[in-house]
Amino acid sequence: MTGANAELTQNQLAVGLRAALRILDGWNATTEQVGSILRLSTATRQKISRDSSASVRLDLDQQQRISLVLNIHAALRTVFANQENVQGFPNLDNANDFFEGRSPLEVMAQGDMISLYETYRRIEHLQQSS
Repeated sequence: MTGANAELTQNQLAVGLRAALRILDGWNATTEQVGSILRLSTATRQKISRDSSASVRLDLDQQQRISLVLNIHAALRTVFANQENVQGFPNLDNANDFFEGRSPLEVMAQGDMISLYETYRRIEHLQQSS
């Protein structure tokens, strides 16, 4: 979603945010998890959910978080042919050393960028292995 010198319009950011919110909803993320993953207030989430034309101001960190959620979803769509697995995988306990028996969603919801990015890398690796 963001490149080194990419400038996104407020409309593009709002579209990306709405897509990330739909993805997280499909993963059955709680309000708290969504807030931690996207570093987004409940008020901003409600504003964008109520008004499809609403624009929001997102800092670079939030933009990168949205991009990672979109990329995780894209990688899952490549790894799994069936939609149930695409939406269900983030909630499944994972025995991978990185996840330590937790679900990818639990790890992402820790709120730090490293956990979100490393979750993406693990899922991207599944994509390359398939």
